[in-house]
Amino acid sequence: MIAKRIIPCLDIKDGRTVKGINFEGLRDAGDPVELAKRYSDEGADELVFLDITATKEKRKTLIDLVKKIALEIDIPFTVGGGIGNTEQIAELLHAGADKVSLNSAIVRNPDLINEAAKQFGSQCIVAAVDAKRIKDEWIVFISGGSKNTGKNALKWIKEVEERGAGEILLTSMDQDGTKEGFDIELLQQVNEFTTIPVIASGGAGTKQHCIDAIKKGHADAVLAASIFHFQEIGISDLKKELQRANISVRNTI
Repeated sequence: MIAKRIIPCLDIKDGRTVKGINFEGLRDAGDPVELAKRYSDEGADELVFLDITATKEKRKTLIDLVKKIALEIDIPFTVGGGIGNTEQIAELLHAGADKVSLNSAIVRNPDLINEAAKQFGSQCIVAAVDAKRIKDEWIVFISGGSKNTGKNALKWIKEVEERGAGEILLTSMDQDGTKEGFDIELLQQVNEFTTIPVIASGGAGTKQHCIDAIKKGHADAVLAASIFHFQEIGISDLKKELQRANISVRNTI
């Protein structure tokens, strides 16, 4: 059985780690370099770094911060935010990122997925999908959750997989920051047709929520922020709980 991954997420604004609820009401959660090192030391399988205002502010991801974090950790590291072309992807990978997370740019220019996958390999390309339930369907939002694209999220995920994305980072905007659990129905529907790994994001509040995302939602990885930033749940403790639930995980500390 392939081991399931635990992935802390660092949402960055003005050089600081922040966290809100439903993509709003952001509060400070600490220094991203210090947090990244702590998570690496605590046994996280990967890290995700999202410069959440880069797209809205029409600027590139903070390259210097990416370099600093890369020097402090020895686990895979995904970077997203404000990435608009293959040149910027190359710059981030050169700065120390192992993968890039693409969201707004690929909605505006889906061919970027094909180009990036061909140039860097699908294993480097994570398609981030921020989905919100509107009436009876999930709709894709971009620009840090501020713009409704009108795109059906399930159809969009099928398309990004076909275009060469190697992984899906699936965030439920309805659950984000609520600590009420992941959107299991959304995860189930996506995992009915995807053949690439799906990272569950949005709603982690307890260890059981993570177990449910994997067992019921069939997620390949669980991403969380608040519960780790504010030390409500330890990564090692979470892994041990997953093991007790007969879920395969990588080494615990």
